[in-house]
Amino acid sequence: MSRKTYRAGAIASALTLIVTLYGVTGSGALAQSDLISPEDSAASAPRIELPTFEPAAETLPRFVAEPVVQALPEPQEEPASAEAESLRELVADLSEGAPMPRDLRCLAQAIYFEARGEPLEGQLAVARVIVNRTQSPLFPGDYCSVVAQRGQFSFVKNGRIPEAPQGARTWRRAQAVARIAHQELWESEAQDALFFHATYARPGWARRKLARATIDSHVFYR
Repeated sequence: MSRKTYRAGAIASALTLIVTLYGVTGSGALAQSDLISPEDSAASAPRIELPTFEPAAETLPRFVAEPVVQALPEPQEEPASAEAESLRELVADLSEGAPMPRDLRCLAQAIYFEARGEPLEGQLAVARVIVNRTQSPLFPGDYCSVVAQRGQFSFVKNGRIPEAPQGARTWRRAQAVARIAHQELWESEAQDALFFHATYARPGWARRKLARATIDSHVFYR
């Protein structure tokens, strides 16, 4: 082979290789995954939607400005001293006491309406009956319920205890007697009595009771 023929063949082979490489590159026959850049790969990857979370509002205690209505406690009865020489002196010492709790006030009202015209011993005896009844299983356990019990006291109308005149001396005295009976500051002749009636009355139940004492215009029974 001549040198000219060899060079012509070499050139022809080089041109064929160039054409082949150019054709392969232009045809897109190479795998796509081998040609995609990292940026293109991220753009073409499937997108995963992540849930979004809204920041929860901070829960704070709510304060509502409203008037607070609270019942005032009833006045408490202070223990009294029993150093008096007589019942009359003790009543005088206790006639100007503090405002009374409702239950003790019912006791004083019963003394006023039932026995305000009686001597102090008679008023104390009536009070003693009411106190004794609250301690007996036969009767209610508080003064107001005992006094308002149906058919027991004539001054009670339809279960309502009337109000006594606040400025009257007899009312202040009835309040003092109620305190004495409630705190057992003075012994009564009707100490254990549960019943009483006026001396002019003749109730049928009296025949079945044991008379305890007669004090002024009332007879007291066990």
